[in-house]
Amino acid sequence: MGDLLRFATAGSVDDGKSTLIGRLLHDSKTLFEDQLEAVARTSEQRGHVGVDLALITDGLRAEREQGITIDVAYRYFATPRRTFIIADTPGHAQYTRNMVTGASTADLAVILLDARAGIVTQTRRHAAIAGMLGIRRVVLAVNKMDLVDWSEQRFDELAEEFTCFADPLGFVEIRPIPMSAFLGDNVVEPSASLLWYAGPTLLDHLETVPIEPPGSCGEAAADSAGARLAVQWVIRPRPGAAQDGRRYAGTIASGRFAAGDPVVVLPGGQHTTIAGVEIADGTLSEAFAPAAVSLRLTDDIDVGRGDLIATASDQPLETRAVNATVCWFSERPLRPGARVAIRHTTRTVKAVATALVDRLDVTNLHRDLAPSELVMNDLGTVTFTLAGSLAVDPYNTNRATGSFVVVDESTNETIGAGLVA
Repeated sequence: MGDLLRFATAGSVDDGKSTLIGRLLHDSKTLFEDQLEAVARTSEQRGHVGVDLALITDGLRAEREQGITIDVAYRYFATPRRTFIIADTPGHAQYTRNMVTGASTADLAVILLDARAGIVTQTRRHAAIAGMLGIRRVVLAVNKMDLVDWSEQRFDELAEEFTCFADPLGFVEIRPIPMSAFLGDNVVEPSASLLWYAGPTLLDHLETVPIEPPGSCGEAAADSAGARLAVQWVIRPRPGAAQDGRRYAGTIASGRFAAGDPVVVLPGGQHTTIAGVEIADGTLSEAFAPAAVSLRLTDDIDVGRGDLIATASDQPLETRAVNATVCWFSERPLRPGARVAIRHTTRTVKAVATALVDRLDVTNLHRDLAPSELVMNDLGTVTFTLAGSLAVDPYNTNRATGSFVVVDESTNETIGAGLVA
């Protein structure tokens, strides 16, 4: 079994996204027999002709009763060439925050559109969010081609229109693929009705598209990302144990750590050297992201949960002011002067939203300057002043240390997500 590809699916309501995912799972033969039987029974109860593959993804009872997908659902499947995690995000505009959540760890976005309706507001919204989140590869899944008589001209028109809109968003690849999820054409198997199309099927493309290293956000960033490990807990030696010294455990967010590497501990800027890299069953000469490890340091310095161990020659910025793109999750608007908490990697600091710089209109990529507030599902640039230091990277070079969540201190509710500029 090959490497892991995480991808997010997005589309307007009734574009056929749930059917597409169901078709992908069904035709790649990754469903269990009892799953197929359950879907067949539900389809029959609803009076559908044949098996409604959309039911495979709409697993929540509330979703089935309403006939829409209302939350992020994660699906797992594998082929001999690669393992996949699908983040199935909702289509309604009011669930923009769900797409931000589902796409935040994706390597690729599959943006679905109905060949009859063409590119609509939600198509533009989803493309803008994918670009903002640092996704660099997009599949434009032009669905329901059977309902436009498999028209090559219609497909070319939509591909050109989408590419023109998405040009400022920084994608390194946009792959338009014509298909009919309902009939199964060009999802897993090539279509006899699309003989004019010489490209890959959806699954072929998903199995071969390049995957960037964990933590990186674009090919250039992958080559330059320094090593980062946010300390989750400190492992103290037990009395009488053979091992001496403390170990600092966490997940490597990007890069590699090896014995002898000069590192810095932030905030504070204490310099030391890696004495050893350990995992549960032994010692490693080096470890790469996203390995869960514990690090031994040569010097006895004060390190605790929330500190960040980083490559000394390529440090993140230690700051008490953060400028970030924020997606607002809460029904209570964000206004200048709001007091919140920011959780960044394993560290939490109090903060004040000192300025709302702009608000993004994702349908046309225009920015409204100095808005009075951000309401739920708005995207905008916000300046936060922090009560303590954070060690951050720009999101476009490191997703892990360039992102954070905004928390309501009184309720502990997550009320926003931020991407460091």
